[in-house]
Amino acid sequence: MCIDVRKTCECGTHTVQFHLGDNIMVPQVLSRLFCPACPGNSAFNKETMLCDNDWVIEYDMDLARGMLEKKLQIGPEDVVPEFIFDKGYACWQEMYPGEQKDIKADREKIIELLQQDRNVYLHAMQNWNIERIERLKSAGWRKAQQA
Repeated sequence: MCIDVRKTCECGTHTVQFHLGDNIMVPQVLSRLFCPACPGNSAFNKETMLCDNDWVIEYDMDLARGMLEKKLQIGPEDVVPEFIFDKGYACWQEMYPGEQKDIKADREKIIELLQQDRNVYLHAMQNWNIERIERLKSAGWRKAQQA
């Protein structure tokens, strides 16, 4: 069963969907979310926070460590924000916040090709996806780095 986990950033501008891999974590592990426009009145704490292209996720590390230790026997010393995000236990649902909205027009143009020529469509979709991932890697998005 997948749980729809959404978190609104501290300034209230963006609501982001999160993925909780294998349902190991609960939504409460996501303490706070800061978009690039959120006021910078909270100091970055590398012990509890992860920064991904100026977006900051703050995790409840006590809860995260307890859950990973109980469910997967992972020692608390190994559980850091980067581990939680990079292993997919609590990360963006998309490659980055807002990706689905950003790529909608591109995908619609490519899907139109399907009506004309299936092979052209498949080639265009493959090239578009490869180029998109390369752009996201260049931009430094964490999930793209692992793609």
